[in-house]
Amino acid sequence: MSNGETEITPQRIAPVILAIETATRAGSVAVSRGEKVLAFTIGEASSSHSTDLIENVDQVLREAGLQLGDVDLFAAAIGPGSFTGLRIGLATVKSMAVTMNKKCAGVSTLAAVAHAAGESKRTVALLPAGRGEVFAQMFSVIGDGVIAFDEAMHISPQALLLKYGSHDTITWAGEGAQAQLDLLRGEAERREIQFSFAIHVNGSGWGVAPKNERLAESVAQLASREYRAGRIVEPEGLRADYVRPSDAEMKVHA
Repeated sequence: MSNGETEITPQRIAPVILAIETATRAGSVAVSRGEKVLAFTIGEASSSHSTDLIENVDQVLREAGLQLGDVDLFAAAIGPGSFTGLRIGLATVKSMAVTMNKKCAGVSTLAAVAHAAGESKRTVALLPAGRGEVFAQMFSVIGDGVIAFDEAMHISPQALLLKYGSHDTITWAGEGAQAQLDLLRGEAERREIQFSFAIHVNGSGWGVAPKNERLAESVAQLASREYRAGRIVEPEGLRADYVRPSDAEMKVHA
């Protein structure tokens, strides 16, 4: 098996997973056994992840009756999302995995957003990207499958509507959908598409999934599937997917 991936034996089908999501403002931490979530907590949106992340990790482990040494797999949302948040989360996950001599799994933040929103034939996961723009990607979430229809992208709200607006049935999900609520509602009205706060599986129209700050639960559950598929890596193989350069990097190359 290439790229540092590790083959998983049939006996290791329900690993203890510690999942960290620091791509969003509040962030969250969860611990699961396989896909069964044992404990979770949501961070404080008003404080830096560096302030309470370790405390939140300790909290979920205590609630699950576990210690760090009991963790079989360390999982993290790898982006897109907050540049600073992602760096803090990935550095923390890597350091714990190295200390415990365990493997890691990276999960797309947008895939976690789509998964957390629930079943939908066509979900567009959105996260704020700063300056009024968004990170976006379309998925199908049916049963236990989260299938990407395209690549994650950094896009303006207007370009977002041009790319996806021709579909009559969409579930819009994530912090970006909440931030662009007026725009989405206005476009639906202009196109005479039914607009509601609901997830569409078999019906038609545009729906907005409820706000969900428990993304670490979805990170843990998706990481469990990565584990079963053997798509896990050494800590040094865990990489962020920023989708676009940081503001500092863009200034350097301007």
